[in-house]
Amino acid sequence: MLTTLRKSIKPSTVGLMSCSSAKTRNFSNKPVRMTNSEAFVETLVAHGVTDIFGIVGSAYMDALDLFPSAGIRFIPTQHEQGSCHMADGYSRISGRHGVCIAQNGPGITNFVTAMGAAYWAHSPVVAITPEAGTATKGLGGFQEADQLPIFSTVTKYQGHVNNPSRMAEITARAFDYAMYERGPTQINIPRDYFYGEHDFVIPGPRALSRGHGAAEDVATAAKLIAGAKNPVLLVGGGVVMSPGGVQEAQLLAEQLQIPVCTTYLHNDAFPAKHPLMCGPLGYLGSQGAMNVIKDADVVLALGTRVSPFGTNPQYGIDYWPHNAKVIQVDADHRRVGLCKPVDLGVCGDAGMFARELRTTMAGMSPDCLKNTESRLSVVNDKCAEWESTLDHMTWGFPDLMREGRIRPRQALRELEKAMPADAMVSTDIGNSCSVANGYLRFNEGTPSFLAAMTFGNCGYSIPTAMGAKVAAPERPAVAYVGDGAFGMSFNEMLTCMRENIPITVCVFHNRQWGAEKKNQVLWFGDRYVGTNLENPSFAEIARAMGAEGITVSDLDQVGPALQKGVEDQRNGKTTVIEIMTTRELGDPFRRDAMKLPQRSLDKYTSTNREEESHTGQPVDL
Repeated sequence: MLTTLRKSIKPSTVGLMSCSSAKTRNFSNKPVRMTNSEAFVETLVAHGVTDIFGIVGSAYMDALDLFPSAGIRFIPTQHEQGSCHMADGYSRISGRHGVCIAQNGPGITNFVTAMGAAYWAHSPVVAITPEAGTATKGLGGFQEADQLPIFSTVTKYQGHVNNPSRMAEITARAFDYAMYERGPTQINIPRDYFYGEHDFVIPGPRALSRGHGAAEDVATAAKLIAGAKNPVLLVGGGVVMSPGGVQEAQLLAEQLQIPVCTTYLHNDAFPAKHPLMCGPLGYLGSQGAMNVIKDADVVLALGTRVSPFGTNPQYGIDYWPHNAKVIQVDADHRRVGLCKPVDLGVCGDAGMFARELRTTMAGMSPDCLKNTESRLSVVNDKCAEWESTLDHMTWGFPDLMREGRIRPRQALRELEKAMPADAMVSTDIGNSCSVANGYLRFNEGTPSFLAAMTFGNCGYSIPTAMGAKVAAPERPAVAYVGDGAFGMSFNEMLTCMRENIPITVCVFHNRQWGAEKKNQVLWFGDRYVGTNLENPSFAEIARAMGAEGITVSDLDQVGPALQKGVEDQRNGKTTVIEIMTTRELGDPFRRDAMKLPQRSLDKYTSTNREEESHTGQPVDL
């Protein structure tokens, strides 16, 4: 009976934002007698699950035993945080749910950090969290934890199976809500509920229609843009998540001949080589983009919440145009107008809105088209000036050179030049990796850039690249990671070897926690407490784990090393490229949140500072 039922249920083809019909799919409403574990697994199959990341545990082993027969690949990882990051990367690249599972208690609590990252990346991750059995819950038994409150602020929906007969119903709802609300959900299942039998109806995906927003909002937006002399298009993650959204944004920009900026860590939201592209905003992004948007009179913000961190002043430029009219389009109504005041807030799909706006404005004569040549000439000059400045920041400052060490910016430029066009790049948090915001450029119009977003946790990039590789094995997956964060996540290379998930890891070996060290340079008198690191050779570690390892200490080796790493991937090998870099540091992440220390007790007054350091670099560079 189960085989017959499974054949009648097709895997979900629903994309991230692509539900085309509000009608429920036609699944049999006739109840079928089956075990609770069978109902759980059949619901996964109904929702198109083919891969699950996690660590094996007795709490769900009865269901786990069914995965192979159900056509579900279980990918055992080294750490539960890694498995959840893998689910994140998988979901962002595939447009499908990313699923992770673990043992109740300590296994589940290890999901929390990665769920936070998925929440702020709006990734449809479904965390399956078996919990302690109902007969002993509350007695402080083995591996017991109250697992719902822990995830309450980093999930869009929490489904607790409060009766085993509701196993399929609540499981299906978590999958639907992850897509509806663009974010992670949780299915919490008491471990004893995997056992027993009931009559179940297996719910398939409930399709939900998406729209461009209200017609009057489109008309109002058209009117605002038509009267603008200097409009700017700001595109974010919602454009990447919308099927065809990047292409729709490009067509709109071309129709109106307006410059385009991308939001922080969404460099893949618009083709880098397009003549209207100005570059990314946010931490160490493009000064060209910042100087362009600074002078805008109307900003059309497509698919972005316009986060505070992504609009903080950079390079001394307070670039957010506070007097501009702002049109914000976001699929989540709770994000509209949340971070910045808006003149028009639209709850809708970013790509669909762009298409509808383009249609609406087709017969109009907007003011911005009356001064196209002179307006874009100014834009081009600003962007060209930035490229010249970036070149100077990259190749200038010979006093920062060190024999046998590579300046981080120079390494990033060489990686940029050698990067395959179809690469998926994940970046960790940290000084060297975050400087990559100014160098990573994408042109494919597909999800390609993965980062921990404003959650900013270390240990993100390696497992996320692995999840991306599982989702798109034909594309190269490259992880940028600092030597501090590498220590948190290199264990997952064992998973790469065991499960044949080849990736390329670029480790910036500068012997420090760079982002925090920058604060100690500027505000704490070059007193390096806890920020200097003494490391072994990461290339040797990689080789000991069965991967390829390359140590790079000369600039001309960087590009060829990446090319070899990508070729190794095609041959099924994971490669760690250990790039020996100087201790040069970029700007601090949170200048807005730091201040000079002022002590009260005599024993500490020697640490007072009257002014910031102006050197900006560690004394042991």
